[in-house]
Amino acid sequence: MLIGEVARRSGVSSRMLRHYDRLGLVAPSERTDGGYREYGQGDLERLLRVEALRSLGLSLAQVGEVLDDAASAPAALVPRLIAQAEERIARERQLLERLRGIEQAGATDWQAALEAVALLRGLGSEQAIDRQRAALDAGTGSAVGGAALAEAVLGEREQNVAGALRWALAAGDGGAALPTLAAALASPDVEVRRRAVDALAELRGEAADAALRTALADADAVVRGRAALALAGRGDPCAEPALVAMVVEGERDVDAAEGLAALAVQTGPEPSIRHLVARLDGADAEVRRRIAQALVELPSEAATAALERLALDREPSVALTAKAALRR
Repeated sequence: MLIGEVARRSGVSSRMLRHYDRLGLVAPSERTDGGYREYGQGDLERLLRVEALRSLGLSLAQVGEVLDDAASAPAALVPRLIAQAEERIARERQLLERLRGIEQAGATDWQAALEAVALLRGLGSEQAIDRQRAALDAGTGSAVGGAALAEAVLGEREQNVAGALRWALAAGDGGAALPTLAAALASPDVEVRRRAVDALAELRGEAADAALRTALADADAVVRGRAALALAGRGDPCAEPALVAMVVEGERDVDAAEGLAALAVQTGPEPSIRHLVARLDGADAEVRRRIAQALVELPSEAATAALERLALDREPSVALTAKAALRR
């Protein structure tokens, strides 16, 4: 077949076929009676292999290497192609994030768009100091949207940078970040859930509170505890069971006791005292001692009665803690 017929049947343009010919990838190997070069069956089969290999993402140079190397096998090539594809996907995702950031910024001119791009690039920098600087810039009236900041804080491992990002969220459009942060509470990665609850703790409003209440049921004690402490600071009684559990389990028990005290201002101390005392039965000495310490934060007749009981405890450390509490 002549070049025009090959182009029509294969879908490869005549221009590309000539390019293949110049590169030596697919060259017409036969001639017509009139002396014109034409493609034989072997040439057509090679052309199909070229197009198949190109569809896998190989460059023309790589295609030539594969076709000319009889010993070439997919097992040696495919892992490299997978890595290249993953790199391309990562670049495309980064581009998509930048475009979404510009869209959220509502940039009205190219100067504003470029400023948004610069900040987004800073947030994606490999250098922690650059990310922190970008986060601080984002919290001082930057056009970068809350969703972009939320994505950044969920992936941030450096504590100083994460703190700057949470500050930027609280100072800016936290509402735009809420859907991303709330969705992250369902992540299989516990570190992502912890970062999400820390960021939500900096935001105010019923939507943020609702997300934090969801976190109270998390499988991870750290996530539950951070959500409970945040809600306690807002006077939300939903936090009380988790705070009692923190005292009993020794997970930030001092902070949990202070959280119970903060809740007592809203609900009175009796519910927390009742639940703490209920956990004394069968508890070991260390748990009883922590409960005695927590009762100090809930001054009332009920707390005094419980401490008097603990002052007679058979374990000296528990009895001494309760007696000291009673003197206070």
